[in-house]
Amino acid sequence: MNTVERAELLLKQDETIAERIAGGASLDEAIDPSNEQYGPHAHPEQVQMRVAKRSLMLQNGVDPYPAELPVTHTIQQVREAYEGKLEAGQETDDVVALAGRVIFLRNGGGLCFVQLEAGDGTPIQGMLSKKEIGADSLKEFKQLVDLGDFLFLKGRVISSKTGELSIFASEWKIATKALRPLPALHKELNEEQRTRKPYLGMIVDDAMRKMVRNRASVVSSLRRNFESRGYIEAETPMLQTLRGGATARPFTTHINAFDMGLYLRIAPELFLKRMLVGGIDRVFEINRAFRNEGADATHAPEFTTIEAYEAYATYDTMATITQSLIQQAALDTFGSTTVTLADGTEYDLGGQWRELDMYESLSEKLGEEVTPATSVQTLQAFADKLGVEHEKVENHGKLVENLWDHFYTEDPHQLWEPTFVRDFPVETSPLTKSHRSKPGQVEKWDLYIRGFELGTAYSELNDPVVQRQRFVEQAKMGMAGDDEAMDIDEDFIEALGVGMPPAGGMGMGLDRLLIALTGATIRETITFPLVKPLSM
Repeated sequence: MNTVERAELLLKQDETIAERIAGGASLDEAIDPSNEQYGPHAHPEQVQMRVAKRSLMLQNGVDPYPAELPVTHTIQQVREAYEGKLEAGQETDDVVALAGRVIFLRNGGGLCFVQLEAGDGTPIQGMLSKKEIGADSLKEFKQLVDLGDFLFLKGRVISSKTGELSIFASEWKIATKALRPLPALHKELNEEQRTRKPYLGMIVDDAMRKMVRNRASVVSSLRRNFESRGYIEAETPMLQTLRGGATARPFTTHINAFDMGLYLRIAPELFLKRMLVGGIDRVFEINRAFRNEGADATHAPEFTTIEAYEAYATYDTMATITQSLIQQAALDTFGSTTVTLADGTEYDLGGQWRELDMYESLSEKLGEEVTPATSVQTLQAFADKLGVEHEKVENHGKLVENLWDHFYTEDPHQLWEPTFVRDFPVETSPLTKSHRSKPGQVEKWDLYIRGFELGTAYSELNDPVVQRQRFVEQAKMGMAGDDEAMDIDEDFIEALGVGMPPAGGMGMGLDRLLIALTGATIRETITFPLVKPLSM
């Protein structure tokens, strides 16, 4: 059964239930628990019952989804105003009107209890009595209200006999009728449910709600930090005619208006550097990027990065700024540079961070000196001895980085504390200025936190002749089969020809920053991660 066929089936079932209600059937009579008529692809019994309640409300002239409600207070405001200020059994004459999602129901004889919850998880109890709202209204409440509904209550603020802050309702109304039941509130969602239906996780899991808020807090902190340094926030194209800004496999698409292929943005780097050419001396962007590569605990095909460029800065400047950005984000979001991770352990982001030279640290592990002059053949021999896999297109720089990865990234404890790994091979860094004192190396660092790479920075290459040479080398690698090699971007080279000031630039994954601060996986930090449909 295809999507349209199933949707039509469900609509037909909805119509049948509504027709039965209109004909005077009871709720139980309106549904078909066995689904004899519509089969296994139709609504389950619980959903049918809620559809029937919706139909009954409409039949009685009640809108199950009113556009406006006379809300006077939020649940949070009521708790802040009255929490701890009323004795058990104490009542006030203060009338409030509020709304929230029903997460608990206890229907007694003449007194019903309901617990409402605000979006941030703040709860409040509602009490509905036959004496206060009338027998008919209480009967209707018991008949129509389900867990998951949004409910409007108006009434006096009181404290129950057990000391629970409550709204003693004089009026109630369904604000939104939920047609699907909530997951069991006393059980944790499994990974499949969290990933495919994150909206359910946000309802029942405080940790998921906190992640959304923590992410927003971190982004706000980053923006404030950049703005305090005189940076301007920019927006650059997501659709690009050339792939560039990073070595990665791109996603491709097609624009019908121009009948041409396009790439989804790998990185905004080349456009932000054009802004430096144009006189925007301090610029940053918080952007969505797309890389058609693997997906695991620290990689996602669609993710968010922060990139920043500053005229007359170097990669050393950007290291200072990046450390400040991360430490301040931790302070602003969690109140300390020592953060508590998901497993309960603490991680210290404070102090001055460690530095490692790539060639020196590799030589130390190998027990033999490796320099930019070490031959490809020698490096391949090291790789063969250690069992490091060969790439389709290899060169000195790739071999050095792969050997270094073998020693330092396969065991996360090698780079557990915050560490800037500095001064990379020139072959793997086509957009980076050559090192001032180390021939064959470039002024680049990668930042590692808890064993994974979080960000990178360069002293930016601004010599158009050298940049063209680097692009040509990349293009040749691409022609030889390297799927991650960059294209030759002549427009960017032309922009450099106009003149780009000396500059430092950095890029950092926002999702990975949340991983570093919380200990979550990348799928837990992205609110709606890409998942393969179950039908595929």
